[in-house]
Amino acid sequence: MRGSRDFDHRRSVGIGAGRPRCYIGHMNTGFLIAEIAGLVGEPARATMLSALVDGRAFTAAELAYAARVTPQTASTHLAKLTEAGLLTPIRDGRYRYFRLASPKVAQMLDGIMAVVLEHRPRYRPLSRQAQELHYARVCYDHLAGRLSVDLADFFTTHEYIVLGDDAAEITPDGARFLTDFGIDLFAAGMKRRHFFRSCLDWTERRPHIGGAVGAALANRCFDLGWTERIKHTRAVIVTASGRRGLLEAFGITVPEENGVALGSGSPA
Repeated sequence: MRGSRDFDHRRSVGIGAGRPRCYIGHMNTGFLIAEIAGLVGEPARATMLSALVDGRAFTAAELAYAARVTPQTASTHLAKLTEAGLLTPIRDGRYRYFRLASPKVAQMLDGIMAVVLEHRPRYRPLSRQAQELHYARVCYDHLAGRLSVDLADFFTTHEYIVLGDDAAEITPDGARFLTDFGIDLFAAGMKRRHFFRSCLDWTERRPHIGGAVGAALANRCFDLGWTERIKHTRAVIVTASGRRGLLEAFGITVPEENGVALGSGSPA
């Protein structure tokens, strides 16, 4: 009898002859991951998605130019990405733009970059484009890079925020500081997205501030003229007034070379 029970148990977990009946088989989502990975893994589509990570929208022609493919090929790629829910088309008059469907898509792309760089040799030099993105850049709608990590350090050191692996919390003192800095937390909380979250920065490998609060903080720095976007890239430069403001408000010293983009042209 015992041998019979052991045989039945082995069959129930997929061991031995017969069709496996392991419970994990009912939870297998590998084909879904493979489907998205196949879409993102094609070089031209990956380039298009990367161009949209800063939250802006571009036309099919602009994305075709970025990916170095013909307009016809770009249209095919964009149709597949839209059908999969990775992109959202936007009609503006006779022009049709594309943007990432949600912040989750940007988080997925940045997550891939974090995995890619996890075992990257430290001695391998960064490309010029990577250097431009290293200090400050836009991650969908919030700041990323060394500047964003320095901001997160300021808020955690002063106990204005508490960062977890993914979740984050603003303390009462932090809420007062952000309000004094000119951020409307009530308006940020009304948006249909994470109010406040922790994002792993793929260049610094440490968390920065994301969510609606991170977006509001980035917009405030842009509105104050402390930071400016660079054309045709996610890179952000810190202006002269920004260097003064960041030092006075957050105690952050911005290196002089990060006030000028490394050969990217004028600000957007």
